[in-house]
Amino acid sequence: MLGSEVWLDIAQGIRLPPERRRVGYLPQDYGLFPHLTVAANVRFAGKRERPDLLERLGIAHLARARPGQLSGGERQRVALARALAREPRVLLLDEPFGALDAITRRAVRDELADELARLALPTLLVTHAFEDATALADRIGVIDNGLLVQLAPAVELLRSPANVMVAALTGANVVEGIATSAGSGSTVVLRGGGELESATAADGPVTIAVHRWELTLAPARSSTLTDTIVSVRPEQGGLLIRLARFAVQTDPHAKRGPTIVEGATVGLRAAPGDVRILSPQAPSPADPPPDAG
Repeated sequence: MLGSEVWLDIAQGIRLPPERRRVGYLPQDYGLFPHLTVAANVRFAGKRERPDLLERLGIAHLARARPGQLSGGERQRVALARALAREPRVLLLDEPFGALDAITRRAVRDELADELARLALPTLLVTHAFEDATALADRIGVIDNGLLVQLAPAVELLRSPANVMVAALTGANVVEGIATSAGSGSTVVLRGGGELESATAADGPVTIAVHRWELTLAPARSSTLTDTIVSVRPEQGGLLIRLARFAVQTDPHAKRGPTIVEGATVGLRAAPGDVRILSPQAPSPADPPPDAG
């Protein structure tokens, strides 16, 4: 269904033909006709000239160009214009940034986010990149072995991942350990050595997740958890520190702490409320259904 309009109901014998469903589709490779101009590609979907769409998406000056003459970002705009030319009631976007380089990807993603906000159309985006989903989606559905394991806003996936798979998708540090209840929380002795406190009570084998910005560096001698720095590089205005077992994102202008150089051993700390004890990941079915994705 889309709203109150039923597109497919086998029991009731309703099968609305695809050409009557008013779906705007933007495939991963954009699917532009190479022998047609930009204007003709857009006209194909809407059955009429759409200079207004070309102007709105900033490609009016390319109306007479062919896809082979365009950059990746320009091709995506043409594909979006063609999808919108159908005057769709819903948009389907399949990995819309897969063919773009990293610099173009960010710019085009921001432009698409602005356009989707302006259109206010129901939009279903398929992506393997959590950053793309957070930039474009109000809600993110995480699918594993054909099953929807969590459907929530990005902030909820970060704060309360449903299982190990969701935590890993969001980029969290995921580590196994043994938990022992301590008051209302627990102490988790981690595989590989060291321990962290969690605000969640648990006993026995567990998996924890803690985000890289929730870990702070401390002198090794005063910490119950230590690790060795493997690499340090700037990222999004901060420093991304890769350690042997963890990743830490820190502010380069933060007050002085341990020396951050490759090969150094440093301590790690996290607030108990940031050390999440996860539900186990659901086992993969031995024989997934034919339509499992």
